Amino acid sequence: MTAGLDFENWTCPVPLRDHPAIVMGHGGGGAMSAELVEHLFLPGYGAAGAGELGDCAVVEAGGVRLAFSTDSFVVRPMFFPGGSIGDLAVNGTVNDLAMSGATPLYLSAAFILQEGTALADIGRIAAAMGAAASAAGVRLVTGDTKVVDRRSGDGVYVNTAGVGMLAPGVDIAPRRATAGDAVLVSGDLGVHGVAVLSCREGVEFGTGVSSDTAPLHGLVAAMLATGADVHVLRDPTRGGVAASLNEIARAAGVGVELGERDLPVPPAVADACSLLGLDPLQVANEGKLLAFVPPDSADAVLDAMRAHPLGAGARRIGTCVPDHPGMVVARTALGGTRVVTMPIGEQLPRIC
Repeated sequence: MTAGLDFENWTCPVPLRDHPAIVMGHGGGGAMSAELVEHLFLPGYGAAGAGELGDCAVVEAGGVRLAFSTDSFVVRPMFFPGGSIGDLAVNGTVNDLAMSGATPLYLSAAFILQEGTALADIGRIAAAMGAAASAAGVRLVTGDTKVVDRRSGDGVYVNTAGVGMLAPGVDIAPRRATAGDAVLVSGDLGVHGVAVLSCREGVEFGTGVSSDTAPLHGLVAAMLATGADVHVLRDPTRGGVAASLNEIARAAGVGVELGERDLPVPPAVADACSLLGLDPLQVANEGKLLAFVPPDSADAVLDAMRAHPLGAGARRIGTCVPDHPGMVVARTALGGTRVVTMPIGEQLPRIC
């Protein structure tokens, strides 16, 4: 019965994801989010939506290269160990700008408030945003406020947009990942996601983990000051390192190989993920970055990262390779390999 069948060319089909309505997985930063953009938003935008897709766009105005980004924050709970939706909104947008190599300058802040939310909580969020903006050296220059009824929201949602300026010659984008590049990370992984999860009703557990939310543009500036031709930067937020590396591999048409022993997953995060059946590589981060740099620059960039407070735990975790383009694999402690897949939906909804 099997005569004439070419098993080597068989592939496992992806799961059917034909949803007639939005589900939580569409907001997870994984494959379902990508499908929503590719098959719904971009066709709807038509020519008006042309351009590279990413967390930040580089545009030119009056001969000046600007970085422009927007983001929305719906994290639950609004206050969590190490931060709140307020500083998360500022730092998240600052970091999207920084991942293009830009110096962040200005932010907008728009609020959707649920009727009945305590004014004291809104005041805490506003104060956290102001403190985070001051610490990052950016100004909150415009905004908007809307209120929805008690059944239409969940406390406070925040939308921010940011503008930054790029120095001449800076070109940092996923398409620039090149075979041979060293893959670097600035520190421990999975911290933010576990910190938020640790205080949710029904899944509380004692971890002692605090969110790593922080502005990363100072760290990026230190990396660029080495003179290295940094090819790619990415802050692995929704979908974690797995989603970010898969997106980069596909954009550049290269493969990525990781060493599992080199991945900096702290014991508290590893224990929480083991307990809940989560993959630490798919857990969100908010104060870490990934970098692809030429191999002859890796040591200098790592030294610069380690000299900065937000990069003290920096290390090399992998290599960009010409094999298996568009795919990320990890070499296990036993010498085998496993595929690090793009998350389909959402491991941890409402995490940022």
